[in-house]
Amino acid sequence: MSHQLPPGFRLERKSNTEEFFINMGPQHPSTHGALRLTLRMDGETIVEVVPHFGYIHRGMEKQAESMSYLQYIAMSDRQDYLTAIQNNLGVVIALEKGMNVGVPLRGEYIRVMLQELGRIASHLVFYGCFGGDLGGQTCLLFGFKEREMIHDILEEVTGSRLTTNFFRPGGSRYDVPDTFIPRVKAFLDHMEDTMKDYERFLSKNIIVLERSIGIGVLSKEDAIAYGCSGPVLRASGVNFDVRRANPYSIYDQFDFDVPVFHNGDCYDRYQIRIAEIHQSLKILRQCVEKFPEGPWRSKEKPVRLPVGRYYSEIETAKGLYATYVVAATTGEKPYRIHTRGPSFPHIAAINKMAQGHKISDLVTIMATLDPVIPEIDR
Repeated sequence: MSHQLPPGFRLERKSNTEEFFINMGPQHPSTHGALRLTLRMDGETIVEVVPHFGYIHRGMEKQAESMSYLQYIAMSDRQDYLTAIQNNLGVVIALEKGMNVGVPLRGEYIRVMLQELGRIASHLVFYGCFGGDLGGQTCLLFGFKEREMIHDILEEVTGSRLTTNFFRPGGSRYDVPDTFIPRVKAFLDHMEDTMKDYERFLSKNIIVLERSIGIGVLSKEDAIAYGCSGPVLRASGVNFDVRRANPYSIYDQFDFDVPVFHNGDCYDRYQIRIAEIHQSLKILRQCVEKFPEGPWRSKEKPVRLPVGRYYSEIETAKGLYATYVVAATTGEKPYRIHTRGPSFPHIAAINKMAQGHKISDLVTIMATLDPVIPEIDR
């Protein structure tokens, strides 16, 4: 005998959902380092994200108190290994303010060129990881291929591919070799053509569009409130780049644009890094055309840092990198050195961006923040 329901009867099921917690990391391929995220979930929807740091804490700022100023330059490139050459410059500029040492024009050109090569290399790692996190492992092969070309140049100039430790107060350790300008020019010719393939591969990819447009939106007001900087801030509509707002080195002598987008979502954070690669190529072209002869290091001998407080800020590929040096006595060792890195505020804002999304969306959000955890766990 079959059971039949009365006409018009609707079976209503009452389900009581219960929130639960899961851990994402600290050993997770999408956390870009030893980062633990505690997720409070309602079914498959994220209610809250709580970041936990300290898994690779190395106490770099404490170690700096027993190091000389020059030794600390090498520590800076081990904070964010993707912006190593840029971090070096941030520390050196702070020291130059205290030592009152200038830099000759050729030395400044060397600095700008290595800065922009480092910016492109960092963005290429973002490109590879962003595509890889979304399932396109081919992007890792794309990004790292051209990145290796940059590291070949850095190795010839600095002696190192990753942790460079190259700049010094008044200039740099060495002059660039005669092959430097031809190699940079060859790289620019190659990269300008290759960017067409990069953009064709991801920029109009339907999977990328579906998983990034409207995902992880960070408003202009929230980006400012959390202290975001770099591509994350500019993707939310804030036109702020230290190279323009507070120019250092000789950036005020170059013609380049500061890309700004206004949606503040994952796709805009991707687009802005692609646009910044084009602007870095534009700056490098100008450097190649105007690269001067002359001394590469100041003839002024750096003196011991006098008592005082010295501050510098630069624009790395990730955002605002600031160095604050306290010299309590005239000597070779600092009383205190503090670094303001860009990744910490970005991770702090992740809860704002991830609420209401799924875990797969959190992977996309993390990729577009492009954090490096050792820079947070100094």
